[in-house]
Amino acid sequence: MDRRSFIRTAGTATAAAATVTALAAPAIAQSMPKMTWRLTSAYPKSLDTLYGISTQVSQRVAEITDGNFTIQPFAAGEIVPALQAMDAVTAGTVECAHTLSSFGIGKDPTFAFDTSLPFGLNTRQHVSWLYYGGGRELVNEFMKDYNIHAIPSGNTGAQMGGWYRKEIKSLADLQGLKMRIAGLGGTIMSRLGAVPQVLGGGDIYPSLERGTIDAAEFSGPYDDEKLGLQKVAPFYYYPGWWEGTANVMLAVNLDKWNELPKPYQAAMEAAASEAMSHCLAKYDANNPEALYRLVGAGAQLRAFPQDVLSAALAESRKLYDEYAASNAKFKTFYDNWLPYSQKQQVWARVAEIPFDTFASAAGAQQQQQQAK
Repeated sequence: MDRRSFIRTAGTATAAAATVTALAAPAIAQSMPKMTWRLTSAYPKSLDTLYGISTQVSQRVAEITDGNFTIQPFAAGEIVPALQAMDAVTAGTVECAHTLSSFGIGKDPTFAFDTSLPFGLNTRQHVSWLYYGGGRELVNEFMKDYNIHAIPSGNTGAQMGGWYRKEIKSLADLQGLKMRIAGLGGTIMSRLGAVPQVLGGGDIYPSLERGTIDAAEFSGPYDDEKLGLQKVAPFYYYPGWWEGTANVMLAVNLDKWNELPKPYQAAMEAAASEAMSHCLAKYDANNPEALYRLVGAGAQLRAFPQDVLSAALAESRKLYDEYAASNAKFKTFYDNWLPYSQKQQVWARVAEIPFDTFASAAGAQQQQQQAK
């Protein structure tokens, strides 16, 4: 072949290849169906981190799928009230929702495992249980009864113990205390004499202001400050023993999930995992500054009295044993979760806790020296 023939042939081949490449990308994109879903959040837009995971997941899914799969997020109350988000998914009113599984403990206390158990795992331990301890498999087997596929999609990290109109000096001060508290923490508080109530985030402030409730827990400093709880209940307690972590579930209608093309399922999983990382990072970045602001504005930081913590711990263990004895589904989870938890605590006592304790004490000493 002479030089001119080679150039003409090569040029034709190159042009053909370019044409195929130009046509292939749109063809691949066009081969995936156009789909639009709705996502209802259990949180108001003012809680930019918890509601923010809904907008982030929606945006990332659209980006990953080249705009073919879009999810429109709605805040609590725009489609259904905050506490009905999971029911809306079960019924197919919406395709998916961001909410806490623990809002469902009135149906079955087993729902609590996906979110957290009082005096249970911390955030890293809980995520490890979900992904490597069999947690997700158990959760999704359980959720089949509610037509839901659950994806971990956000987390608050360790929470605070809430806001109180009056100081809690001993266990006796919990008697008759009307408190907004969700999950099994509320069940345990009721055993200690309190009167738990479950309210959506937007209903907490007016209830405290009117005196309908005497105390409320929600999350941590960053979210609590946005809700303005410090204005109506000055005593701020720690630790939030009922939620050493709080996994936010992306609840997807199971029928709709099974209909999704595999690439779209992968897009939702990837977007949810990314949202989880950003959610935790944002709380870690913002909670310290928010705590400084709250204390500076007059919030009175208090540790729970020892008798409250000891009594709550004892009641939590009794409660789990009672549920395991009477509820086969709870027992299936508990038999898996308990030994995993115990092993995690051994490792934490060897490595994590000694490091954190020493580093925290050293940091406090350094701050004191700098303040002199």
